[in-house]
Amino acid sequence: MTKTIELIFDFVSPNAYLIWSPLKALAEKYGAAIEITPAFLGGMHKLTGNAPPFIRDADVKGKNAYAMLEMNRFIKRHGLTQFKMNPHFPFNTVTLQRMLIALPPEQRAGFVETLLPAIWEQGLDVTDAETLGKILQDGGYDAKALMAKTQEPAVKQALIDNSEQAVERGAFGIPTIYVDGEIYFGKERLGQIEEQLATS
Repeated sequence: MTKTIELIFDFVSPNAYLIWSPLKALAEKYGAAIEITPAFLGGMHKLTGNAPPFIRDADVKGKNAYAMLEMNRFIKRHGLTQFKMNPHFPFNTVTLQRMLIALPPEQRAGFVETLLPAIWEQGLDVTDAETLGKILQDGGYDAKALMAKTQEPAVKQALIDNSEQAVERGAFGIPTIYVDGEIYFGKERLGQIEEQLATS
């Protein structure tokens, strides 16, 4: 039976970009499948009282500087040298998340791989309809059809439900990963995730 790594995901998180390739490598190593569960981080923050670390920790001397140090260590270790902070961050991803949830589960990884480089390597503004349309078109997607899907009540509700259910299960941020029912938060948990995959 194929092992499953469930990834609670939102494009707005730079850590979602940073964990993607290393997590794929782990999945391949252990013959696991990555199941992407789209959620809206803004909604999760509202439900949990959480906030982006750069805002939450702004008044804690040294904490954000240390977080950047750890991020750079992670980037170096995993060879993620194309990464750069998006100049439009933080940006609203509700449209992207609705698109992601509207796609069949087996197509979500391809959509993620189309958008992540555009956002976190090229620094494009995905809240601009023309820019987003071109990214999608270049990736082989029907941008007009996907945009129409984002306005369907069932799609809107599915994203709300996913976000609420993620919080109910203990998630409070992105990326959150589940393996064998165990919750892991953040890119720094790759070692623990590997241990779980190796023993399950």
